[in-house]
Amino acid sequence: MNIPENDTGIKTQRYKILFNLPIRLNQKKDYLVAGMEYNRLDIGYSRDFQFDKSELIRFHVADLNLGFITKWNENWNLVTILTPRLASNFTSGTLTDDFFLNATASFWKESPNAEKPFRIVLGLSFNSTTGLPIPLPIVSYYKRFHPKWSYTLGIPKTNFKYHMGKRHTLEMALFLDGYFINIQDNISLPDGQLASKISLSALLATVGYQYNISKRMSFFAMAGRSIEQRGILRNDDRANVFLLNDEANFYIRTGFKIGIF
Repeated sequence: MNIPENDTGIKTQRYKILFNLPIRLNQKKDYLVAGMEYNRLDIGYSRDFQFDKSELIRFHVADLNLGFITKWNENWNLVTILTPRLASNFTSGTLTDDFFLNATASFWKESPNAEKPFRIVLGLSFNSTTGLPIPLPIVSYYKRFHPKWSYTLGIPKTNFKYHMGKRHTLEMALFLDGYFINIQDNISLPDGQLASKISLSALLATVGYQYNISKRMSFFAMAGRSIEQRGILRNDDRANVFLLNDEANFYIRTGFKIGIF
C-alpha cells in the first residue's frame, strides 16, 4: 500500500502478509482457524514539525488469529475470532503498552449455489485500538444479482463489481482503513504535551482490477483517493495532542491472494 506525499509533507508505505489456515475438526464441518498477520509501516516526512520524528519512521503490527467456525443451525454459521496484537515501533524490545486485544463474533449465512448467490454476515467486534469500550457492529451483505454483476453493502467495506469473465474483475469500492500503534519512547511536543500513540483513520474511494490466475490464486490492484483522512498523535489517555495529517490524498494498493477455503 502506498499513500504518496501530500501538502502536509507525509508519505506512507505499508507491507502486509496475511496467512490463515482452516482446520476441519469433524463431519459437522466445524473448523479451527489459526493464522497470523504482519504489517510494516514506513512513514516519511519532508516537513519540519519542531519535534523529534525519529520515533515515527517505522512501525510494526503483528496479529495472531485464533478462530472457530461451527454450524449454528441449518442456515447459519457462527464465527468467533480472538486476535492478540502487538503494535509498536519496538525501539526497546516489547512493552506492556504494545499489546492490544481484538475479538469478533458473527453469524454467517450464504447460498453460493443459488441462482443469485448471496452472503450475509451480522456480528459484533471489540477492538481495543478504537478507544471505544463497547462492541461495534459488523454488517455485510453480498449478492451476485447477475452473472456479470455483484455488490457488497456493509461496514467496513462496500463495493460494486463487474465480472468480465472467469479471469477479470473490475471493482468500485468505499472502505475504511487505518492503524493505532504504541510509541515506546514518548515524544515531547512544543506545547509541553507528550505523545505516546499514533493513529491514522481514512475513508477511501477506489477503483480496482483483479486477475484470477486460477480458481484459488489472484492478483489485484486498486487506486483511489481518501475522502476523509486524519493522522493524529495521542497521549496515554488516547486524547488528541497533535494533528499530523488531515489532507485528502491518493491511495494505491496491490497484492497477491491464494484462497484455500
